[in-house]
Amino acid sequence: MIGRLTGLLAEKNPPQIVLDVNGVGYELDVPMSTFYNLPAGGEKVTLLTHFAVREDGHYLYGFLSEAERFAFRQLLKVSGIGARTALSVLSGLSVGDLAAAVAQQELGRLIKIPGIGKKTAERLLLELKGKLAETTGVSLPAAVDDAKQDISNALLALGYNEKEAASAMKQLPPDIGTSDGIRQALKLLSKV
Repeated sequence: MIGRLTGLLAEKNPPQIVLDVNGVGYELDVPMSTFYNLPAGGEKVTLLTHFAVREDGHYLYGFLSEAERFAFRQLLKVSGIGARTALSVLSGLSVGDLAAAVAQQELGRLIKIPGIGKKTAERLLLELKGKLAETTGVSLPAAVDDAKQDISNALLALGYNEKEAASAMKQLPPDIGTSDGIRQALKLLSKV
């Protein structure tokens, strides 16, 4: 219905903004990932939108990127997930992080988001599997490389030297997630 709006940013009150489009102020709810990247008040901005009609009103949701809007729409298709929860997920994780968490089935990353419990996180992982990676431009190899880098950085931050971290990294499975990788690497290093 309303696919995109371009106008001046009139108000910013997280998670809601008002966009002045030729004298008409549109109220939009945005995820925090979009909110933090908005220009200062009074500046021009273009937002992709999702328009929802419910019994209690009409609602507009705004996004800076097509990937965010697509992820939001995919989240809405998950049973038990409403617009507020979908915004919360996108506020807690970037689209790339969400796609990586789903691809690697990392329950722990989703549970850390306020309002997401274990059962909801499990449902998200099940119903979003294979739906985010190819359309958001996040490939699993890139996510795995990011996970490997995060694991290595965590080990270095914990006081292990680069040689010890590299040795532990070689022993990890190639497609391991960040949290599981850190846990397994610490177990390997504690045996040394």
